[in-house]
Amino acid sequence: MLGKDMQQLLQQYFGFSEFRTGQEKVIQALINGHNAAAIFPTGSGKSLCYQFSAIVLPHLTLVVSPLLALIQDQLNFLHSKHISAASIQSMQTREEATDVYRQLKNAEIKILFVSVERLNNERFRLFLKGIKISLLVIDEAHCISEWGHNFRPDYLKLVQYQKDFHIPQTLLLTATATDAVIDDMSQKFNIHAENISSTGSYRANLNLSVLGAAEQDKLSILLAWLQTRLDLSGIIYVTLQKTAEEVALQLQQQGLSAMAYHAGLNSDIRQLIQRKFMSGKLPLIVATIAFGMGIDKSAIRYVIHYDLPKSIENYAQEIGRAGRDGKAADCLVLANTNNINVIENFVYSDTPEACAIEFVLNEITQTKGQWEVLLNSLSRESNIRLLALKTLLVYLELEGVLTPTYSYYGEYKFKLLVSQAELLSRFKEERYHFVDAILQSAQKAKIWSTMDFDKLDADYPSDRHRVVTALDYLDQQGLIELQTQQMTNVYNVFQDKLDSGIKSRLVKRFVDKENSEIKRIGHLLSYFTKNQCLSLQLAQYFSDSQLLQPCGHCCICLGHDVVMPKQEDLPSLKQFNAQELMADISSKLPENVSSVLLARFFCGLTTPIFARLRVYKITGFALFKKYRFSDVKNWIEGK
Repeated sequence: MLGKDMQQLLQQYFGFSEFRTGQEKVIQALINGHNAAAIFPTGSGKSLCYQFSAIVLPHLTLVVSPLLALIQDQLNFLHSKHISAASIQSMQTREEATDVYRQLKNAEIKILFVSVERLNNERFRLFLKGIKISLLVIDEAHCISEWGHNFRPDYLKLVQYQKDFHIPQTLLLTATATDAVIDDMSQKFNIHAENISSTGSYRANLNLSVLGAAEQDKLSILLAWLQTRLDLSGIIYVTLQKTAEEVALQLQQQGLSAMAYHAGLNSDIRQLIQRKFMSGKLPLIVATIAFGMGIDKSAIRYVIHYDLPKSIENYAQEIGRAGRDGKAADCLVLANTNNINVIENFVYSDTPEACAIEFVLNEITQTKGQWEVLLNSLSRESNIRLLALKTLLVYLELEGVLTPTYSYYGEYKFKLLVSQAELLSRFKEERYHFVDAILQSAQKAKIWSTMDFDKLDADYPSDRHRVVTALDYLDQQGLIELQTQQMTNVYNVFQDKLDSGIKSRLVKRFVDKENSEIKRIGHLLSYFTKNQCLSLQLAQYFSDSQLLQPCGHCCICLGHDVVMPKQEDLPSLKQFNAQELMADISSKLPENVSSVLLARFFCGLTTPIFARLRVYKITGFALFKKYRFSDVKNWIEGK
């Protein structure tokens, strides 16, 4: 496609007279049939790369997003431009979802948004295999890389899904990726260097500032800073849900219109708060990182980090939500080192113990051929948190021990929405007998019937995929209401790969990942305390060659060095009697409990076994949450 034709389409559909930096190169690569990656700063127009391409490409563009609940802005924008777009999500009514499926079958939709978790749905994957798809778009693509700041194991499956759905092209989008992450992403999806477009991380309209603030002074400093910005829209980021509630309440008591937003709130309340913020009725939100992903509000005039962010990547993403309209915006960090230990301890809570890894390996050893896994059950039994367990299974795939075959729901339940006679009257000959066999083989309760695949196969031998497709069809036609439960992942097991060194290799991978995350926190602390240009440091961290000299307008460039307050003095752990404090919790845990598990208890870190035993009210839980995990572990071991 010629440049003038692209300009004409850009004006016709989007009302823009020219492309932003980097957009045209990405779009041209896609139109020419190549895979591509766009590494643009937050708010720099990554979405247009697939929105424009979707108009030109012949079939569906499938967009995988980490948080589908916040994608409504994208849909509203596309609908305003008369571009057919939709999403599949759990919040939809049955009628809404059925209508989307109908439009997809009829090729009436150009762009479909789904969450990565939606692709675990056996019914949905079977459906997609029957749809022609031109382009797979992976938003927040850094989640693919285990060396990224937000690695999500489900993202690793997208390489295989692209092959399963016969999707010829891929576009990766992210705002935050180091060279190592970019290399990792591009190798997985075979993206050539010339089709990777990076426009740099520097945004000249963002004024970055860091202010050293003792914990007890942060609120008064915040209130004074906000006095000159009462009518402006902003976000205050905190680490903990409790802090979000407390700070929002304090601001309300001072007459400011502010509300807390975090994952602990009911989803309806979160959506209401988000709508009020987006519409301008609520100028200020105090939020954990649960807020912001996918938010496209152009006139956010400031972003404040009341607590230190989790990483430099998180910081870059979060400040990127300010000033998307191109006008000046302020980004302030109230910094002290008090919660560094809290951030570190989150990392330690995710690393599985060697005995937990051994438990999973033993489960696999006892399996012949195929291994069926209910993740929630295995998480409880092995005492490995769910995300870490998914990561372990990915590592086992990389070791060649496991190969994922498919996922399915262990239970399919349905109720008839029409009489059985009326339902069967829709079918003739073999299809009539097939559907009748499905109904007859199901275990019937008062209202709901549960599918019995074994009985059906004995009475009327049928491929499972055909049965699932039929149930899905009956649901879409409004003849039954279908419910699915108990997601089960099925793996092929290769016992010969379970050599004597595998446990130690897996332990090492997790320890290396843990060390990498701790090192990332070290980079973060160095960033805020080095007293060098904040913008230039960011550019160097992300290997951005667009900015090669100090920005001239961050707090350091303006002569305001960061002076960190003295760290809070904590009583020596030697003052506490370890044996006395461990008595209650040790009686609830298995014999030979590890020092790691006890340290997690005292640091207030969650594990599946703690949830099962409800240890949160036992004396000592979270007693040492402000201490470093390694120090607490050494204290338990008597070191």
